[in-house]
Amino acid sequence: MKNSTKLLGLTGLMSSLATSSLAQEAMTLDQKVNEAFAASTGWFVNFIFMSFPGTNFPWIVMWLVVAASVFTLYFGFVQFRFFKHAIQLVKGDYSDPNDAGEVSHFQALATALSGTVGLGNIAGVAVAVGIGGPGATFWMILAGLLGMASKFTECTLGVKYRNEYEDGSVSGGPMYYISKGFNELGLPGGKILAVLFSVFCILGALGGGNMFQANQAHAQISGIVGDYPGWITGIIFAAVVFAVIVGGIKSIANVTEKVVPFMGILYVGAAAIILIVNYDMIGWAFGQIFAGAFTGLGVAGGMVGALIQGFKRAAFSNEAGVGSAAIAHSAVKTKEPITEGFVSLLEPLIDTVVICTMTALVIVISQQLIIDPDTGNYMLNEAGTAIATVDGNSGVSLTSAAFASGISWFPYVLAIAVVLFAFSTMISWSYYGLKAWTYLFGEGKTSELVFKVIFCIFIVIGAAASLGPVIDFSDAAIFAMAVVNIFCLYFLMKLVRTELASYAARLDSGEIKKFNH
Repeated sequence: MKNSTKLLGLTGLMSSLATSSLAQEAMTLDQKVNEAFAASTGWFVNFIFMSFPGTNFPWIVMWLVVAASVFTLYFGFVQFRFFKHAIQLVKGDYSDPNDAGEVSHFQALATALSGTVGLGNIAGVAVAVGIGGPGATFWMILAGLLGMASKFTECTLGVKYRNEYEDGSVSGGPMYYISKGFNELGLPGGKILAVLFSVFCILGALGGGNMFQANQAHAQISGIVGDYPGWITGIIFAAVVFAVIVGGIKSIANVTEKVVPFMGILYVGAAAIILIVNYDMIGWAFGQIFAGAFTGLGVAGGMVGALIQGFKRAAFSNEAGVGSAAIAHSAVKTKEPITEGFVSLLEPLIDTVVICTMTALVIVISQQLIIDPDTGNYMLNEAGTAIATVDGNSGVSLTSAAFASGISWFPYVLAIAVVLFAFSTMISWSYYGLKAWTYLFGEGKTSELVFKVIFCIFIVIGAAASLGPVIDFSDAAIFAMAVVNIFCLYFLMKLVRTELASYAARLDSGEIKKFNH
């Protein structure tokens, strides 16, 4: 008996030593990958997110906001003039069931939204408000409204220059409109720019649209059920994602059209309950938002600090100008490219103006941010870099604490929302990456399957490992897509204006009619 006890003890000791040595190996492997990646790609990440001298305002944010402003003025505030028509299109009032394409206007919008509505709306907003104060919300809304024009421009072109195949499938996106549009205008370099965009898109899809999402989903689940190995989450997610994406865009759209409204209603509904319970403070919260937008209310950097954080969050959240959404919108059933431009402009409105603003209002109303009773200004943390919070929370934990202040079990709802957001972001970005992949390596079932398997392997890696520099590089690649895309949109926007003028004239004359379904 003693021997068996000793043997059990020895076995236990050996297994614990093996586990710890495996953990050390895994840790050193993570570290090795991180160090190697940081050393080779750090310059690229630093360049993309580099700030203007003497500020903490990244030039890439200015690049996106200036483009959004240019498109807004160039198309005569199209996001407001055709807003009602955009709603009618999503409802299917003008949809001809015989048009070429694979998905409806609503399905295309849901797929593109599922790629942008995610952790940025929950954690990113908390970071923006935590550093820039409530005033950041005002600038976030403004940037979101301007970004509607960027989406309109890129998604119109996405449909106009898509490839339509005999089996009814389509491929579209910036890589197609850059190469075809530049060729049509007699401009050089279209093919090279399209290839460059595709490479960045694949890198972005595997990291920010995949590994980061898996990592955050695992963090949320383990936060509720207790710590367990990340590869388990990774394998479960990979299996579910593969089951969805193996069926192509129609399968993805069938899932997103159900998941996106559900998770949107779940999250916005939870926020709305907290706002209703604290209805007497909504006026005060908006007062804080407007006052903070122009005075800063004591936050680091003042009004400029609030503006930078608001613009940054909007740009990173709705991805207007990145070109990713144009890939999803290209699959729509329509013969009028401009109609999908109108539908897509609703995306930044829902993502930034509605969902991000709800998050910001909950954080402000819950009074998680500490105010100096003597001055009425916000108090800074010890480092002086962000607003002091009740429990020192920031990011997701700040949003979670804000929700919990209303109803104690709301963090569980938030965790479900995060997991759903992560899942839906993955399936949308798998499609974006796939279309960039097939542009580079050719269409075909084998080519598609190879990418889908690679994508699912990266889900497991993302959930199991904390590869910070890898994800940083991927985020930089996503915004490098915007550098290529917006540069090309400046040359191609006159083609969109021609489409807009033609469609508006035919709509006014009654030539374009509603369909009776």
